[in-house]
Amino acid sequence: MTEVKLLGVGGSSYSRRVEWALKLKGVKYEFVEEDLQNKSPLLLQSNPVHKKIPVLIHNGKPICESMVIIEYIDETFEGPSILPEDPYERAIARFWAKFLDGKCLEAVGKALWSKFGEEEEKSKQEAYEMLKIVDNELKNKKFFGGNKIGFVDVAANYIPFWLEIVEEATGVVLVTSEKFPNLCAWRDEYLSYSEVKENLPDRDTMLGFFKAKVLAATAK
Repeated sequence: MTEVKLLGVGGSSYSRRVEWALKLKGVKYEFVEEDLQNKSPLLLQSNPVHKKIPVLIHNGKPICESMVIIEYIDETFEGPSILPEDPYERAIARFWAKFLDGKCLEAVGKALWSKFGEEEEKSKQEAYEMLKIVDNELKNKKFFGGNKIGFVDVAANYIPFWLEIVEEATGVVLVTSEKFPNLCAWRDEYLSYSEVKENLPDRDTMLGFFKAKVLAATAK
C-alpha cells in the first residue's frame, strides 16, 4: 500500500499546487492542516532546513518545496504528464517556473505590501516589468505549455486567484487587461478549468485573512 500524506495549509497557493498535482494523477492522500504559529513536530522533523509547508510524505519519506514535490509526483505516479516529455521543452518549463516562483513572485509581493511613497512606486514599476515579461510569454497561447495546464501554469497559480484578492485587500492594483491582456486572458482560462475551480480555497475567507494582515501592517 502506498501511503501519501501532505502537510500544508488550505489557504496556501504552495499547498494548492501540490494538491492539484496529486488530484491530476489520481493519487489518494491525507491532508494534514498545519498551524504555522505552532508547527507540528512532524513538520519540523520532515523539513528541518526550512521548517515550511508544503511537505509531501510518501511511504514515510518527506519531500519538500512545492515545485520539487510536483516533479516528484510527476515522475513517481502514473497519469497525465505535468512536465513536457521532450527534454528541451522540459528545461524551458523549469526555467519559466523558476522565474515565476522566484523573481516575479518576489517583485509582485513587494509591490503589494510596500508602504506608500517613493518606495511603493519603485516596487510597482519593478513588478510591472516582471509581469510584462510573463504577458509577452503568453502571447498567442492558451496556457504556458499549449492547450492544457502544466508545470509552468501551476508555478503561476498565485496570479489568477491570490493576487486579485490581495489587490482588493491592500488597494494596490497591479494587473489590468489594459496593461497585461495576454496575462488576463490566461487568468480567465486558468480559473475556468474544472480541476482548478474545484481546488481553490474560499474567497471570502482568504479576503478576510489578507484584510486582517493589512490592518496589522498599518497598525505598526
